[in-house]
Amino acid sequence: MLLELRAENYAVIDHAVAEFGPGLNLLTGETGAGKSILIDALALLLGGKASSDLVRFGAEKAVLGCVFEATHGAEEILENNGIDAEGDEILLRREISASGKGRVFINNQPATVGVLRQLAPELALVHAQSETMVAFDQAQQRLLLDRFGVLSADAVSAAFAEWKRVSGEIEELQGAEQDRLRRADLWNFQANEIEGAGLTDPEEDVALETEKRVLANAERLFAAANAAQDLLYEAETSAGSLLGAALRQVEELARFDGQFRETAAQVASAKAAVEDAAATLRHFAGNVTASPERLEEIEERLVALDRVKRKYGATLAEVIDFGRDVAHKLAELENRDARLVELQAELARAAESYRKAARELSEERGAAAKKLAKMAERQINELAMQARFQISVSSDDDVAAWSSAGWDTVACAIATNPGEPLKALTEIASGGEMSRVMLALKVSVEEGAAAVGKKKGSVLPRTLVFDEIDIGIGGRAAEAVGQKLKALSRAQQVICITHLPQIAAFADQHFLIEKAEKRGRTQTGVRLMQSGERVEEIARMISGASLTETSLRHAEQMLAQSRA
Repeated sequence: MLLELRAENYAVIDHAVAEFGPGLNLLTGETGAGKSILIDALALLLGGKASSDLVRFGAEKAVLGCVFEATHGAEEILENNGIDAEGDEILLRREISASGKGRVFINNQPATVGVLRQLAPELALVHAQSETMVAFDQAQQRLLLDRFGVLSADAVSAAFAEWKRVSGEIEELQGAEQDRLRRADLWNFQANEIEGAGLTDPEEDVALETEKRVLANAERLFAAANAAQDLLYEAETSAGSLLGAALRQVEELARFDGQFRETAAQVASAKAAVEDAAATLRHFAGNVTASPERLEEIEERLVALDRVKRKYGATLAEVIDFGRDVAHKLAELENRDARLVELQAELARAAESYRKAARELSEERGAAAKKLAKMAERQINELAMQARFQISVSSDDDVAAWSSAGWDTVACAIATNPGEPLKALTEIASGGEMSRVMLALKVSVEEGAAAVGKKKGSVLPRTLVFDEIDIGIGGRAAEAVGQKLKALSRAQQVICITHLPQIAAFADQHFLIEKAEKRGRTQTGVRLMQSGERVEEIARMISGASLTETSLRHAEQMLAQSRA
């Protein structure tokens, strides 16, 4: 349940705190005191749309916060969004700056409005003052029915998603034939050009550039290699002959003094290195040939390689990878017909899975609709009405009617007077009747959901919030609404704004919303009233601003009767 609601610098509220309890929590006060502002604040904490206009004039930002008791479902949502749970409570905070920017925190950890919206169905359900039967469309009626029966459309949604996925793949394959042919022509040209280049070695261009440099400078390289080889080995005073003479002298020294053995080894090693270098130069010079034909062939090959690299990749390795990718795409196009046959079979299986899941959900909805209609009719008539109520579930298995929620159309109809035909809820003319029907229907839904939840081992703990759902009613109907809210609050926490003393008398916790002028500014505050204060507030609701002995006695009687 909702434990606490705070608002700072929000609309006309400077600072307000309300600590709610179990059962029926009622908020009353003069018209314009700001009762609905508190409900709007809670709606914002549950993911409602924010605006900088909500920031109190002169303040930098509005800060809203609330504390809910934690539930297993809410903790799972937090875990899925990477937010740590904190004990048995969930703390929501939302900041709205005057510049229009906002921040969200859950358990003092940064979060998003999207997470608030995920948590909202688990924590509280707000029936706003602006909610009318006109907004009560078929989708909303279906959602209420599913909630009443605790029905899940997950299987239908998963089957629909798979059917849509396969349908989309088929549609893509069966796309514009001209576009497909254009792509095939382009890919064929690219594949042929890359294949015609005869690429096998991704380093071919590097090797050819090296060979090209050698061929272009053949005479200079031949002369340099011969000269170096002559100096190292062939000439009479070559490095090799000089090292040989030096080695003989050092070896002679080593015969008489052992310290020169290492020196002799070093000179021998140097002589061997010079001989190896001379052999390498001799081999290189022997292979250097001035071949204009080979040079021209290399230059032509490099031009061809540069052409494909300009089109298909910075390196030959990238060009080769591009060719493989194009070949794969062409293979897919060539296998298009075979793939279409496979996809058509997949689509048939997906469609059958969807039909099976949708039929099962339709049957469950049909059974739930009968139970909800019967319960809602009883609840409506307990609110000083004589009505007949019906809920129909129409199934349409045509593909055009398929959706992630199934193929059903749920429609509520009512006859508010004996002898009248059933009509759609939107055709109810009386505002009082609209309020009572809406309350009765929602009470029935919540009671039914709670009953099913108990059978399944779980209770729906959500807080129910009603913002002036008593508009347009009075007298015996108002007392019946109060009794209905009181009964509903035995299983779930209920928070309600009311103008009617008949309803206010049933409160377990009665809060007064009052507006005052302080330091030249209007401020709205909220406080929990004690027993004597409740008598005066209910008397004010009965007689207006001037309290009379009669209205006070009447208020005391109403409180006594509600407790009875």
